[in-house]
Parts: sequence; C-alpha cells; structure tokens
Amino acid sequence: MEKKKALVAMSGGVDSSVAAYLVKEAGYDTTGVTMRLFDSETDFGKGILRGNLSSIRDAAKVAERLGIGFAELDMRREFKEEVIRRFIEAYEAGRTPNPCIVCNKHLKFEALYNLGADRIGKDGACEPIIATGHYAVIEKDDQTGRYKLRKAADPAKDQSYFLYSLTQKQLARTLFPLGAMTKPEVRKIAEAQGFVTAHKKDSQDICFVPGGDYVSFIKQYAGKEYPPGDFTDADGNVMGTHKGIIKYTVGQRKGLGLALKKPAYVCRLDTANNRVILGDNEDLFTRELTASDFNWLSIPEPAEPVQCLARIRYRHHESLATASVLPGGMVRVVFEEPQRAITSGQSVVLYDGDYVLGGGIIQ
Repeated sequence: MEKKKALVAMSGGVDSSVAAYLVKEAGYDTTGVTMRLFDSETDFGKGILRGNLSSIRDAAKVAERLGIGFAELDMRREFKEEVIRRFIEAYEAGRTPNPCIVCNKHLKFEALYNLGADRIGKDGACEPIIATGHYAVIEKDDQTGRYKLRKAADPAKDQSYFLYSLTQKQLARTLFPLGAMTKPEVRKIAEAQGFVTAHKKDSQDICFVPGGDYVSFIKQYAGKEYPPGDFTDADGNVMGTHKGIIKYTVGQRKGLGLALKKPAYVCRLDTANNRVILGDNEDLFTRELTASDFNWLSIPEPAEPVQCLARIRYRHHESLATASVLPGGMVRVVFEEPQRAITSGQSVVLYDGDYVLGGGIIQ
C-alpha cells in the first residue's frame, strides 16, 4: 500500500522543523517545502528587504537531516502582489493591516494547495496533505462531517486567530502537528534531533519589515513621501501638523509630537482630506463593527444572530458579542461592552469557547 504524501511548509524556524519530524514519524512520505518570498540582494530592484535566504538554507539542512525531500517554491511575485501591495495600500487608505493573515490565506495555504500540490508529490489519486508548524487543532465533527478549528493547547502560542480564512476543503487536507504541544516540548524535540533551528528565536517583526519600522519601509518601497497635514479635533479645529498619515493608527497616543494640556489619542484617519482626528481616550470606545471578506469556519453561515466571543486583534481579550450576517455576506458584530480602538484593517475573529466560528476584516 502506497504511503500517504505530505508537504510540510518549512519556514526555517523551529516550529516547522519539528512539524516535519512529527509528520515523517507518523508515516507520511514527506517533502519539505519552503517559499522564497523575497531576497535582500534584489528586492525586485530596490534592495531594502531583509531576505529569507538564510531561512531557506536552515530549512534545507533540517530536511537533509530528516532524510526527506525538499523543494523551494519561488513565490516572490505572489508575495509582492498579494502581501506587500495590500500592506502598503491599506496604510495609504488609513487602515492598519495584518499581513500575516493575508499571507496565510493567499500564500501559505492557498498557493501551497493550488501550486505546491500540483508541482510536487501529486501522483495519480494520491493527493498530498499540507502540514505547518502553526499552533492550532483541527477536528472533524462526525455527525455533520464539518471540520472545526480549535485553539491550541498552549494559550501563549495559540495561532487560531491567524487561521480563520481556511476553507473546509483546506481543513480536510491540513495537519497541525504542534496543536497539542507547548513551545518547550517543541524545542526539546528539536534539540534531541540536532536541528540547526533548535535554539532559533521566534520572530516578533513582520518578516519583510526590518526592525518593525513599517513607515520607512513603505516610503522606500513605494518610492514616495507622504505629505504632512492637519491634526484636528472632532469639530475640525486644527491642533497641529502631522508628518504623513501612514505614521498613525487608531488608538495611538505616543509619537504625535504635540504639546497639549491633556493626552490626545488618534480616533480616526481622514485620508480624503489628509487629516488625523484626535480625541480623548473615552472617544475610542464603541460597541459595534462591520466586517467584510468574512469566512465562516466551524459552522455554516448562520441564518440567525449568533452569540459568541469576539477578538478584535491578536493580543486582545475576547469579549461577549452578537454577530449577524448582513445582506451581501458582511457581518455586524455588536459587543455587550464597548471595545477600545476597534481598527479598520485588523481582523475580528469569533469564537465559541475554544472553537473558531469565523472571521473577517474590520471595516
């Protein structure tokens, strides 16, 4: 009987290295796949990105040590178009994007299924599954046949928030081998296997923005400056001059460069008039949001309002809310208690306990 095939997305970090090991140990005919997203030598002619070539080399070393196949997918064009372009356009439109969610949707899963499975390992009726080093759990409801996404066992590492865009077809062909593990357990396995990635630190930055300075990145990459404009209050009274609208996000207090009698917070970005509207902290609280590009995951799209827990950014506590589907598929989320700094461009993810109901982009 032919072995099942698995493509493991290997980023060159410890998590995906251990995921590859666990998949191989589970008996799969395993191939490690790394996406080449950009390189610092060319960056499409601009030379401003921190390349991921060293990560590719680390992934290749782990694959060699495991004795599994290894392939590199050149995804530079797709990464430029789907992730970097959207990232810059969002900030220019006064939104605060989450590029990791976009990358998961359009590259790490969609492209690996549509491209990787066709190019690598697909043989007759044996369609490979995709495995990654994400911390989350996939379960199948035997009664309904529907796949569900659940939080990881380690709350500190849970990444279910970033995975809400997965489809039922993708969930059916996906493995998250680390879902029941803690980070120390993962590192222990990596050490025991002698992986070069065993003590590699977790990245805290956006992978293509060195040092987290997204403003400098956007200016250099887009090749333009963003003009100054007015800080105003809600009534339009000018309070000072800002240094380019991409420098500001809703809820921001520090770095405004204003000497005012009391703290001021960014409440809204008026891109049409190049204005940053300031207010008090209490002006940031609201009970309602609308989300687009909504994907219902562990349940079908509900015909009636759903009581749930909602999270408006990754490191935010979940709050009681009611979600209702609007005509056209958008979703309105109304919270029981006002939420601070609900931000356009971020994602709202709905939970029923540990299960991801779905998620979308805050409008």
